[in-house]
Amino acid sequence: MNKIQAKKIVGSDLSNTSKMPSKSMNLSALDCKTGSKLVNVEGSVCFGCYALKGNYARYKLPTKLQPKTENIKKADWSKAMAYLINNQDNKKDKNYFRWHDSGDLQSIEHLRKIVEVCEMTPHIMHWLPTREYKIVRSYKINYGEFPSNLVIRLSAYMIDSKPPKMLDLCTSSVHKQSNAIGTECEAYKNKNECGDCRLCWDPKVKNISYKYH
Repeated sequence: MNKIQAKKIVGSDLSNTSKMPSKSMNLSALDCKTGSKLVNVEGSVCFGCYALKGNYARYKLPTKLQPKTENIKKADWSKAMAYLINNQDNKKDKNYFRWHDSGDLQSIEHLRKIVEVCEMTPHIMHWLPTREYKIVRSYKINYGEFPSNLVIRLSAYMIDSKPPKMLDLCTSSVHKQSNAIGTECEAYKNKNECGDCRLCWDPKVKNISYKYH
């Protein structure tokens, strides 16, 4: 496999967002299972979703990214993703990878393939934030534990709500009027960039609380 073939299977190259210290992978926010419902709920973390406005909307990415969701079903998707991750350029920290700077898990099969990618990239720490609790729970029931280089963070649905307590997994939350729970993300003090921080990838950090902006 080469890069051209891998990009064709996945549907694009890896994403290169300004905030992230690492490369990432995106899907259309229009295809979010839970997020597409929360986007209409005022006070939810998905209300006014950033992946449906700004540059995402300007370049019509929500629509353009939708074919990538279907591509996940391709037989060589895991191998293609692993190839792209293992053959990154030097513009970002190649020791870390973030899943879904937009979009979310689609199915148990999707999560199983992400796990395969993690197993094919054991030298890289992966961070997967998700609001698809049922998919994660079903995976654990059917397949067991996740690889040590994959940190899954179950994201709270509502602003200023407590993080979910389930499956003994890491979590994240958003605070606006309440105090941060656990460890506060300090990107808002650094022009909304991560800088040298890698706490989201650290399994010892049980909850990350992001300041609402």
